[in-house]
Amino acid sequence: MKPGEEIGERENSFLPKVVNASGETIDSCYQCRKCSAGCPVAYAMDILPHQIIRHIQYGHREKVLSCRTIWICASCYTCGVRCPNKVNIAGIMDTLRNMAINAGGKFGEKNVPVFHSVFLDAIKKGGRVYELGLIVQLKAKTREFLKDTALGWKMFRRGKIRLLPPPFSSKKEIREIFNVCEKGKRG
Repeated sequence: MKPGEEIGERENSFLPKVVNASGETIDSCYQCRKCSAGCPVAYAMDILPHQIIRHIQYGHREKVLSCRTIWICASCYTCGVRCPNKVNIAGIMDTLRNMAINAGGKFGEKNVPVFHSVFLDAIKKGGRVYELGLIVQLKAKTREFLKDTALGWKMFRRGKIRLLPPPFSSKKEIREIFNVCEKGKRG
């Protein structure tokens, strides 16, 4: 701490970065906990949604970007709907995932960032998820070729996984959405 500086006056560079990247007014959160109470996947999180917001406010960058919670968030928007101040926590979680990927640090879940990237690539290329293609890409990138083979075979036998992707006529529009988003990130 510098001479004459009060506790809490130290620069928190993480909060403004998250605010700028997400466009959300994180300081309007007063910790009512409605987001955490309504979250359908809170049971699997290591840090609850309201706690993520508080850690951002306090500038705990490493803690937030290395936690499992940002990868477990299902982006169902229940938290944002319940928030009395209309803080889009699901949008913040998406921002945090992107920040974690760009930071290249350690992740709370080893293969989840790989899945995130493979999933988005599949949507960009095919317009929708083609499960078998997604699984093959994920296994190739994680080098876990034989893991879950028995489960995959069982799902195929029950008709849960198709050999060919389903037809989708709006691939061009989906690619354009991705192009606009990617231009926005660069510009």
